Amino acid sequence: MSKIIIGRFIPGDSVVHKMDSRGKLIFTFLFIFIIFLANNWQSYLVLLLASLLAIVATKISLKFFWDRIKPLLGLIFFTSLLQLFFTSGGEVFWKWGIFSITSSGLINSIYIFLRFTLIILMSTVMTLTTAPLAIADAMEWLLKPLKYLHVPVAEIALIMSIALRFVPTLFDQTIKIMNAQRSRGADFNDGGLIKRIKAVVPLLVPLFINSLEVAIDLSTAMEARGYRGSEGRSKYRVLEWSKYDLINLGYFVLLIILLLSFRSK
Repeated sequence: MSKIIIGRFIPGDSVVHKMDSRGKLIFTFLFIFIIFLANNWQSYLVLLLASLLAIVATKISLKFFWDRIKPLLGLIFFTSLLQLFFTSGGEVFWKWGIFSITSSGLINSIYIFLRFTLIILMSTVMTLTTAPLAIADAMEWLLKPLKYLHVPVAEIALIMSIALRFVPTLFDQTIKIMNAQRSRGADFNDGGLIKRIKAVVPLLVPLFINSLEVAIDLSTAMEARGYRGSEGRSKYRVLEWSKYDLINLGYFVLLIILLLSFRSK
């Protein structure tokens, strides 16, 4: 199985699992927003501790999170390096041509790394503890006001749910195809960048064909079940607020208070 955890759902009985999907989705969006309010190491420490507490509350091991987030850290680190070398201001530590390392660039690169890491952590907490269909129902509920503008909210939520669920399936199929080609002598790790890109190209055709087959099977299944859009459809899963959502609300209010207390004026 691929180590990518985007779009995966792990059933459980933790407090986070029992929260309403609408509350978790709103909390995730608001958490991403307040990340940009942090402007010193104390406020980022508060956000980091809040993220770790949320992970512990899911009853999913920290090692599981670390092993699956590691593939994304390289991309975040590369983004931080761009910020480091191309941000001017403050004391200059090193300069060569258009590249330079300054105190402002160093601080901003660390903040960028922390921001992306925190966003990935909290987004992962939501997707691991919320079924894709529950996320789709929450999105549909949040977008409901757009119905008055004749926006097909239910269809948009369905498309997003299918896309979210299809991400881990696509990664799993990629791993299977790579293993099958490795058994035939293909090598994806040796050589320079150009050689590795050429080695990946033969993966695209079988992966594209497999994706089309999955899409055709899905459309056939939806037609067989009589799907004709959202009009006239009832809900099998009824979203209800519970006492666990009060915990979510109190947790967020406490986080806001702490963040504003430690944030530089």
